[in-house]
Amino acid sequence: MKILVVDDDPNILELVSIQLNQAGYTVQKATNGFQAMELLEEELPDLAIVDVMMPGMDGYTLTRKIRAYADIPVLLLTAKGELEDKEKGFLAGSDDYVVKPFEPKELLYRINAILRRYDKAVDVFIQAGPLKINRQSYEVSVGKKVLLLPLKEFELLSVLASKVNTVFTRDMLIERIWGYDYEGDEQTLNVHIKRVRGKLENLTGEVTIATVRGVGYKLEVASI
Repeated sequence: MKILVVDDDPNILELVSIQLNQAGYTVQKATNGFQAMELLEEELPDLAIVDVMMPGMDGYTLTRKIRAYADIPVLLLTAKGELEDKEKGFLAGSDDYVVKPFEPKELLYRINAILRRYDKAVDVFIQAGPLKINRQSYEVSVGKKVLLLPLKEFELLSVLASKVNTVFTRDMLIERIWGYDYEGDEQTLNVHIKRVRGKLENLTGEVTIATVRGVGYKLEVASI
């Protein structure tokens, strides 16, 4: 997934970019609102992180412009925590905010929470090759074959299928399926991956879950 980070402070810009890269995201960087809009026109990100206090075009104005241009979530970075500033951010169209100084993990938690909400709100139907996923009926199908999965297995397959050939880190999958406050271990993810793989094999040979050693997993669709 691609995230646009907009901040006129080079130290904050670099810190956030490093944290996002380590979490498996691709990062676009902009130092002001005008540069951010140029990047948006070139390639649409999955989410934008916008600093409020920027010269030329502040974060509130940029948020309104982003939301008018595309339906992508916006997370505001602000040094102010007053209720009035929060209200201005939400009225501008932001989905959430983080007050500076912030812990990098808090930023990642909020990003994952926003992306989960958007996944459920936007991607009702997902298709990966012959595989069709209906998030309303919770059905997975290939042609006339229909597969019903337990909820966590369904959510896991849905996340992987939402971005074919995109590697999801193990931490990203755990946070998006079980939540950032999950206290279990990675063995739970391993078990669920194994179960989904087995059921996919019985459904179609064209869609597989590949292991990217030391990183995570991705869904692959065989080319015909």
